[in-house]
Amino acid sequence: MSGGRGEGRDRADSSRPARTGGPPGAAELAGFSAARPRPSRIAAYAGLALLGVLVSLAGSLVQPAWFPGGLLIALAGAGGLFYGGRLLTGTQMGALAPAIGWFVTVFLLLSGRPEGDYVFGDELGLLLYMLGGTAVAVMCATTSKVPQPAIRTTRSGT
Repeated sequence: MSGGRGEGRDRADSSRPARTGGPPGAAELAGFSAARPRPSRIAAYAGLALLGVLVSLAGSLVQPAWFPGGLLIALAGAGGLFYGGRLLTGTQMGALAPAIGWFVTVFLLLSGRPEGDYVFGDELGLLLYMLGGTAVAVMCATTSKVPQPAIRTTRSGT
């Protein structure tokens, strides 16, 4: 019997992708693809990390200068960069790349100089800048989806 039950199932199963143990598209849903990233995407992440360094340097100079307002300006700039990176790339790594550059720079600025000087003015501003920037980075990196435009360019069902 050539049309038996086993043959039909074998043909149907051979066209399906192999199961990886998780739900389909789980790697893409998490923001990290299993495929090797393109060089353009790697360059975008490196550029975003460099922007994170620059925003961190600017924020570390602005926040102690005009304490309450400067802190808000510095955190708004960092949040804008993190969320902009997320929108630009459409992945969580787009928010994490500038956040890593930002955090490493803040950590290096905290280490100070041998004379005991450091960039940040007071301890309260330092604590709020570090915790606030980290919280903003986590919020931007863990948003569930990048918002889609409200206007559709195609008809539904096509």
